[in-house]
Amino acid sequence: MILDHRRPVGPRTLADRARKASALSGVLRDAVSAGEVRRIACLVPDPHARFDAVELGATFFVDTVLASGYGMCAYLFGTDAERRVINAHAVDQFLGGYGDLRLRPDLATLAPLPGRAGVWAVVCDVEWPDGRPVPEAPRTFLRDQLTALEQVGVVPSVGIEHEVTFTEPDGTPLVRDGLDYSVQALSPLRPLLSRVDEALDELDLGLESARGEVHPAQYEYVLRHRDALAACDDAMLQQMAIRSTAAAAGLRAGYLAAESPDTGSSCHVHLSLADPNGAPLGAGSRPTELSTLFGHFLAGVLRAAPDLTPFWAPTWNSYVRLRNAPFSPRVISWGIDNRTASVRIAGHGPTLRVEARFAGADAQVHQVVAALIASGLSGVTDRLDPPPEGRVQGDLARTPWDAQNRLATSKLAPTLLGEAVVEHKLAIFTEEINQAIDAVTPWHRAHGDLRA
Repeated sequence: MILDHRRPVGPRTLADRARKASALSGVLRDAVSAGEVRRIACLVPDPHARFDAVELGATFFVDTVLASGYGMCAYLFGTDAERRVINAHAVDQFLGGYGDLRLRPDLATLAPLPGRAGVWAVVCDVEWPDGRPVPEAPRTFLRDQLTALEQVGVVPSVGIEHEVTFTEPDGTPLVRDGLDYSVQALSPLRPLLSRVDEALDELDLGLESARGEVHPAQYEYVLRHRDALAACDDAMLQQMAIRSTAAAAGLRAGYLAAESPDTGSSCHVHLSLADPNGAPLGAGSRPTELSTLFGHFLAGVLRAAPDLTPFWAPTWNSYVRLRNAPFSPRVISWGIDNRTASVRIAGHGPTLRVEARFAGADAQVHQVVAALIASGLSGVTDRLDPPPEGRVQGDLARTPWDAQNRLATSKLAPTLLGEAVVEHKLAIFTEEINQAIDAVTPWHRAHGDLRA
């Protein structure tokens, strides 16, 4: 029995995803009965850009969990990155009694875990025990925005570029020079890259490209474009496999927004629009001309981007990238095939798409894509016209405090994203700021010694 978990390329409606999941149910049961699948790792994307997980026996999973779900402690949505609880009103509901949320597996996400024969992963949605959705959960947030977009007859296709830096455990890059499109300079990385390649081939999510990037020991992996949920889930699955492979070799795969001053690692999002039948909606009468719909969508993204900075830049380190990294999106503008613009229009005709260059590699990718869709949809609803190409439309926040204030005082953000999502983001982001200013680092000591 072969579990065909290949992801279709291009747009796919939520109903199409559901049909795929339903079709896989019987195949999975047969694979479990045959002993080919022994365990299922249930994964939940959390607010800190990682998966939380519980492994279940495969027979128990197909007999019970598919129909009834499974519990996971709700506190995971009320903690900081170190899993310490946050003292903020917006997370109190996740901490009262330390009760459970219910996991609901999405079988359209099935994938084999590299190096673990018979163990498969499935990404799950979460709900409260009474069946209410959890809007603050990144996957729910994205699903809600996709539902709203489909209601106006539009379905996105998404491709995500993640940059990673391979280092020693202490953060020293494995090579000292930039690797942008290099061949020979990659030689010191080849042993590790070969192991990563094996893991990604086993995961088999549909790789588009892999290449050296501009900074020391920096590399980029890109999956082919697909429906938005799959794009985000698969980017995280790929990231998990890369991290695990590096760790097994005693090394580190770093997804900081800035591994060092004057460097940046990004999460660029390529997004195109289609109708429910898959017909492209992006291009106008000329191959590189935006359709009226796509122009409205672009205008909505540009309007909302400054207020939503904490979604693109969720950590203290994010602001190192925004302040001094080359090609970081310091100002809000758009341009055709222009990588110095924060939104690049790429492709032509049926492949015409926006490349939103706001987010760092540390961002929670479901939240990034959901925020882009919500912003773009608002432009469609309000019939906003895009500004002239290259005209500056404001800027992203340059400091965490500025970003916090913009989101907290924004009238637009709650309208686009919902008050629950905004308040939850503010609670976690505020805790990030507090932890950063409470920490004592080597820089503090060196700087203090210069002053003493």
